[in-house]
Amino acid sequence: MRMKALRWLGLVVIIVTVILTTYSLSADEQLNDDVEQILKLHRELIESHISRDVDGVLAAESEELLVVSGGEVHFRTKAERFAQFERYFRSVEFAEYRDLIDPIVRVSDDRTLGWLTAQVRIAGTQTDSAGEQNPFDMIWAWIELYEKHDGRWVRIGEVSNVKSSNP
Repeated sequence: MRMKALRWLGLVVIIVTVILTTYSLSADEQLNDDVEQILKLHRELIESHISRDVDGVLAAESEELLVVSGGEVHFRTKAERFAQFERYFRSVEFAEYRDLIDPIVRVSDDRTLGWLTAQVRIAGTQTDSAGEQNPFDMIWAWIELYEKHDGRWVRIGEVSNVKSSNP
């Protein structure tokens, strides 16, 4: 009788182990999928800058974005951001826009919030109001803030700063 109970206990332990391992792998796979989705949005954001595609820049943004930069905190509507990027892209040509480090992505335990930390080099020329083309070469770092809405990651904020730029 005791031997039979031990066999049952062993079987229960094996079943519980299999279930927990399967759940753990599934949770890890889901987390990896979330990380990959956020990385993809970051890559698309950079590609949209390079191609000067305003709609692409705003594709994953919420209707109102928290923007922290230059010692200021603002909420910007999508319409405001569209106008801002439209003006900016008319004046700029990128020679370089690339990650300097592998972006760092984190996702909250409940998988509803995510953030990506990036450091990029941006270089090219920008035409001023007098029509003069001025070179620029900058290193920016930022954090993109994401929230999951109906299974889709949406950028809800950004915090950025510039390390260096030419005068």
